Amino acid sequence: MAEAPWPLKEATVRVETLLPSAQDRLVTISDKAQLTEAAARLGDGHTNLVVVCDDVGTMSGVVSKTDIVSRIGHCRGSSCAEMVGAVMTREVTCCRPDDALKDVWSLMKEKGFLHIPVADQDNQPLGVLTARDVLQALLGEVEYEETLLRDYVMGIGYR
Repeated sequence: MAEAPWPLKEATVRVETLLPSAQDRLVTISDKAQLTEAAARLGDGHTNLVVVCDDVGTMSGVVSKTDIVSRIGHCRGSSCAEMVGAVMTREVTCCRPDDALKDVWSLMKEKGFLHIPVADQDNQPLGVLTARDVLQALLGEVEYEETLLRDYVMGIGYR
């Protein structure tokens, strides 16, 4: 039997391949900033998740548009001067650059996330991935493998 021209073990696409676009989407804010500042950052039309950091830049939470809308619904007058730290989601699910994209997709699907922060081992934020980023990369991987397989099968009779 002829040997396949590619490794038969599964080639795994990692989060690090998407870091450039994830870094472009990273928006951070201090946990001591006012809620209105987070709302302004989320209101730019391109940002759906703001990563909240402490004084040394370590990720301590995230704020989404849903968090802002639910809190502003309770504001009265100047009560929206609340700090981001009081509103943020503290239990952050994130991924690391060396995580496999298929594992990140499974996690996002399981938790119902459209966005997920990428952080290093010290919990310093590196970027924000979207479900679209992950799906496009996984689809590209499958299409590439399909092309390799088709080329291999079609070329066998011509040797």
